[in-house]
Amino acid sequence: MSALAWARYSRPMSVTTSRPVLSYAFARQHGVIAVPDADGGVVLAHKAQTSRDALIEARRVVGHSVSRETLSPEAFEQQLSGLYAQADLAGASEDALGAPQDLSALADGLPRTSDLLDSSDDAPIIRLINGILQEAIRSRASDIHIEPYEERLAVRLRIDGTLSEALSLPARLAPALTSRVKVMSRLDIAQKRIPQDGRFSLNLGERAIDLRVSTLPSRHGERVVMRILEKDNQRMALEELGMDPDVQATFAASLARPNGIILVTGPTGSGKTTSLYAALSRLNDGSRNILTVEDPVEYALDGIGQTQVNNAVGMSFAAGLRAILRQDPDVVMVGEIRDPETADIAVQASLTGHLVLSTVHTNSAIASVARLRDMGVEPFLLASTLTALVAQRLVRRLCGECKTPYTPTPAELAELGLTLKKPTFYKPVGCPKCANVGYQGRLGIYEIVPMDETLRGMIHAGATESVMAAHAFKTRQTLLGDGAQTVAAGLTSSDEVLRVCRSDEV
Repeated sequence: MSALAWARYSRPMSVTTSRPVLSYAFARQHGVIAVPDADGGVVLAHKAQTSRDALIEARRVVGHSVSRETLSPEAFEQQLSGLYAQADLAGASEDALGAPQDLSALADGLPRTSDLLDSSDDAPIIRLINGILQEAIRSRASDIHIEPYEERLAVRLRIDGTLSEALSLPARLAPALTSRVKVMSRLDIAQKRIPQDGRFSLNLGERAIDLRVSTLPSRHGERVVMRILEKDNQRMALEELGMDPDVQATFAASLARPNGIILVTGPTGSGKTTSLYAALSRLNDGSRNILTVEDPVEYALDGIGQTQVNNAVGMSFAAGLRAILRQDPDVVMVGEIRDPETADIAVQASLTGHLVLSTVHTNSAIASVARLRDMGVEPFLLASTLTALVAQRLVRRLCGECKTPYTPTPAELAELGLTLKKPTFYKPVGCPKCANVGYQGRLGIYEIVPMDETLRGMIHAGATESVMAAHAFKTRQTLLGDGAQTVAAGLTSSDEVLRVCRSDEV
């Protein structure tokens, strides 16, 4: 079935939408789903190997004339997950308004990995939390926030970096909903006065999902945040990050060096982990011993040894890094350099012939030099070990269906540092495809500072950040410059770029 056809068949369902005619178990086992079309009919979408008997039975259950479409296995799984996930959310909030359930008895019998779509348990709270998870995954949300207030319980989803409220429920549902999440993530449901962290796994059709769970006591109950980690999403190649060709070539050349420190900087949620994983995938050719120490290990990378920080038992970044250096590594990835001890060990690892990749929370690439100096690393050591500094941000991508062209004002061009004769920018409008937001998906903007002899001399001499930046960006794009080019190409709006770059560059 074509993408255009699926756009027509798979329109978002309202909360009054009934469940699919065919059960999930039947659809999954036999490879056939019944999808309503725009004319009130039904399309039987199926895999090529679906048996004739299964199609006859599906036609009998549907009860009226149908058309048929054959899908590839990947397209079928995507539509199976989307159709049944949307249907489970429909009406879930109404079902949950019954009496709160005692969920503690579920802890012992709950499987570690369960398929939400195949659940036969109709307990209202369970259906509600399953529906919330399904809607979040279907909407490409990165986080789910469950926030209790005096009069209501708010459920918010972070989609493309922006929070929006998805559900507002009676406040009395908060204890039961929180308990259900804590049961799923193996947390102590009786302990409500201290923060807890956990995780659990689930399947949505063929999609494997990990969720990191954090609870925090608040005035009106426990706040819960769930980070959604879809295992296939982080397996990106360096070429898929969306870097400018010059930035990508410089980054790849830095990775080809046998030793040195490569730092990726940016605020939380700017895609640093994705970039590091893409770099590790480039290096993971079987000829190197690659080890990481992370907090936490978000995605499993085959062929790479990954160690998780556990401060409760003294396994800090520094302790983990010190230990893995005795494992004969060629490449070391440290999730974050956040203290002087870790910084010092990373520098020593680089000096002894290791390639070290890590992140630092700074606003620009050059600012990471000052950050490491503040941690006590000697300037002469930084000058001899740093290989490349990368800063990045994520901006929302304009929806291709509804973006509208306009002519920017001279002031807007000046803010972006552009001098175009006949510029055309685009702004978001909103349509059903993008849920009336105007944006769909995200893309990265980058700046990279490779070390040259002049810059090493500046670092050794303790030059100021502004002096080093003036030299570094004589011939290279800054974050704002890269973002401006993205705006000029019609991929995002000027508001988006200025939102993530204004405080640093303007």
